[in-house]
Amino acid sequence: MANRRDFLYKSILGTAGMVAAPSIINAANSTETAIPSAKIKNNFLRDKFKPEWKFGMGGVAAGNGFHVNSDEEIRGAMDAAWNNGVRYFDTSPWYGLGISERRMGAYLFNKNREDFVLSTKVGRVLTPDPDFELPGALWKGKLNMNYEYDYSAEGVRKSVEQSLHRLGLAYIDIVFIHDLSPDNPDFKEGDYEKYFEQAKNGAMPELTKMREEGLIKGWGLGVNTTRPILETIEVADPDIFLSAKQYSLLVHEDDLNNVFPVCEKEGISLVIGAALNAGFLAGKERYNYGGTIPEEMKEKRAKLQKVADKHNVDLRTAALQFSAAPDVVASVIPGASNGEQSEANAKSMDVKIPKAFWKELKSKGLIAENAPEPK
Repeated sequence: MANRRDFLYKSILGTAGMVAAPSIINAANSTETAIPSAKIKNNFLRDKFKPEWKFGMGGVAAGNGFHVNSDEEIRGAMDAAWNNGVRYFDTSPWYGLGISERRMGAYLFNKNREDFVLSTKVGRVLTPDPDFELPGALWKGKLNMNYEYDYSAEGVRKSVEQSLHRLGLAYIDIVFIHDLSPDNPDFKEGDYEKYFEQAKNGAMPELTKMREEGLIKGWGLGVNTTRPILETIEVADPDIFLSAKQYSLLVHEDDLNNVFPVCEKEGISLVIGAALNAGFLAGKERYNYGGTIPEEMKEKRAKLQKVADKHNVDLRTAALQFSAAPDVVASVIPGASNGEQSEANAKSMDVKIPKAFWKELKSKGLIAENAPEPK
């Protein structure tokens, strides 16, 4: 119960701090030494929540991402993860339109709630629809739910309540505002700006309120591009971001040079969601969440593999460790559709990779010179 008491205590302190903040500002104004609002937001008086574990498990496979996975296979994947020390699990209503949350919740239901961290997402509200189909989509098998985008305060509150029911949990540790990004294929021209404005006035303050209530411990965005992360930091007080495919061996410069320094300054951490580029760096013939593999990525993977073979390094292991290496990264969360994959991913974090491997990657320009190396 100690962790829960600590959390409640910090929540009380945080709430008290927010209540006191206007008085502090007024006092400062009365002496003509006004404190800029940005400085108040970023002064580290509030501890921003992040997972304690550098390695976690993503829930795309639990939602039948790429192919149908049985309940038994997903339970086996989660069991292998748990038995190998994984205690951070990430899911979303979008993953299989509720399937991932139901499966992960069913597995975690009998675990001590204080022993694990769970994140889920908001932005799409689900409605029952047994005939709904998404031809060509990432999710396979029967869906049973339709969805609509809603980044309003009411929509986000409803989404969190629905997730709690599907998960069977009393609270959620982290909530990410999902796919609020210019690259969202569902968005038409102008939709990103419209939905961001809705989230700025609705989802973001509502999630801050839920954090004060103790219903969640932290919030941020789960996105595939860097722009929404930087814009959110300008207008709100997030704790943590899920950078879904911006920091891998293949693509990492934008996060490294533009996002990481800002997050470090703000005391915000990141979760890396696609360290393997949806299995591409583990040998799968698929890249991220699209239907094609760019030729330049095939060429770069071949070059990375050549260096890995020279140093007797497993490329998948190197990719996971690379994405977890920066101090600002709280956790890396690859998915797994069975116990064998799950165990292999977890064990990869304990492998010692020779420094000569990273040195050669940098000398060949395959990774950025300033990219942190695993310790």
